[in-house]
Amino acid sequence: MASDLKPAYAYTVVYVKDVAKSVEFYGKAFGYPVRRLDDSHRWGELESGQTTIAFTPVHQHETDDLTGEVQEQKSKNRRNQLEVCFAYADVDAAYKRAVENGAEAVCPPEDKEWGQKVGYVRDIDGIVVRMGSFVKSL
Repeated sequence: MASDLKPAYAYTVVYVKDVAKSVEFYGKAFGYPVRRLDDSHRWGELESGQTTIAFTPVHQHETDDLTGEVQEQKSKNRRNQLEVCFAYADVDAAYKRAVENGAEAVCPPEDKEWGQKVGYVRDIDGIVVRMGSFVKSL
């Protein structure tokens, strides 16, 4: 059946230096409960709705050998090819909580011309996290 071939967007995997620390950080800084942290600390997940936010080590034999090594960020003047984005009803309060819980402030929330309020922080691995309001309908 054609409906059996329709994909569901299931995971975004974030490659980090320390899975347990990142799971704890994201839980506190961005308000997501931990769904799972395996005993090996090589896989962690947050309870984030339909799409799971998962964490795994930057380097691991299973994936490095199959798909290549993850390129780590070399400078804060450069960013990864992916940014994690979270939407909040109160972006200012969410941004404040993130910074108070260890996120590095990059740009405080500001109103954008497309009708969204957006701020940026970096997580404990230097990954850019965009914190924005829900985009207003036209």
